Amino acid sequence: MSSAQKPVLVAPCYAAAAAFLLYALLFPLYRPADYAVAAAATVLVFVLALALCRSGAKKAAANAVQEEAPAQASAGQTELDKMMAEGARAVAEMKRLDENIADEKISADIVHLHQTSEKIFEYVRAHPDKLDDIHKFMNYYLPTTIKLLDAYDRMSAQGVSGENIDKTLRQIRDMMDTIAGAFDKQLDALFGAEALDISTDITVLENMMAREGLSGEQMKAERPAEETDIRLEL
Repeated sequence: MSSAQKPVLVAPCYAAAAAFLLYALLFPLYRPADYAVAAAATVLVFVLALALCRSGAKKAAANAVQEEAPAQASAGQTELDKMMAEGARAVAEMKRLDENIADEKISADIVHLHQTSEKIFEYVRAHPDKLDDIHKFMNYYLPTTIKLLDAYDRMSAQGVSGENIDKTLRQIRDMMDTIAGAFDKQLDALFGAEALDISTDITVLENMMAREGLSGEQMKAERPAEETDIRLEL
């Protein structure tokens, strides 16, 4: 027996026992007929209590189902809101680093990165089903990129040249083109399904036009040749 069914049966049993005790206190139990009446009253109380308990259990289950659906929707919305908040913080941090870093090449790369990131977030906001597609971007690529740029900002601000500083700055500078390409590919990947649908629509449209004789080459072939000879008659 499940735990949900136990309360439904226990409560009626208690109610029936209480009814029998109350009857025994109020009425004498001398004859078999007295016991029969008491038993009938007890059974009646049990049946009524059981019906009430089952009705209450059904209502409780229905309410639980109704509350669960909004909770699931709220959880999905919360995850999207969390992603958007993290994205906004990341973009703001990249803009701050852009203002601090004097290197024009790095600065231009940062502008490209935060603009691409904003496009990614806006696309996912409009298509929440794509949220899972950017988990790696959000959890690794984006924070690691900001970590590298923050290191570049701190080291370049020292105003000194050294083997470790110069090597790190050079490595980060050389890595920026690769990072920018990765951000671009992430944005492009979000349009993959949409691009496939459009490609399919174009193929179907071309085939239909070809069957109806409406394609470009067929229309040229069916067009009557224009007369190019000029004749003068007197």
